[in-house]
Amino acid sequence: QVQLEESGGGLVQAGGSLRLSCAASRRIFSSATMGWFRQAPGKEREFVAGIKSGIRLSTNTYYKDSVKGRFTISRDNAKNTVYLQMNSLKPEDTAVYYCAANLIGTTNAGDWGRGTQVTVSS
Repeated sequence: QVQLEESGGGLVQAGGSLRLSCAASRRIFSSATMGWFRQAPGKEREFVAGIKSGIRLSTNTYYKDSVKGRFTISRDNAKNTVYLQMNSLKPEDTAVYYCAANLIGTTNAGDWGRGTQVTVSS
């Protein structure tokens, strides 16, 4: 089983930026579709961004509509790490962000991190 550890969450003002990192514990990372989900208080968990393995960058990333153009997902296979660069943050982006491995579409995943809190103040 892949173990995932997120870092980089915190408190930021609206319009600011944060970069989340997720380190995977196993080499399986290189062939797994990785992603980020989030869950705000009182709401269901939702997909944010995903990145497939492979080198065709134009087609291997995909995003929730509301974060397109603001968030960028990337991966470093040599470091077994996936990143989520979040720019132009909005209060509605406030949530616990979870790293996930082996995504099943945009609704679930085979492996999950424990989550990191992102709070955007207005």
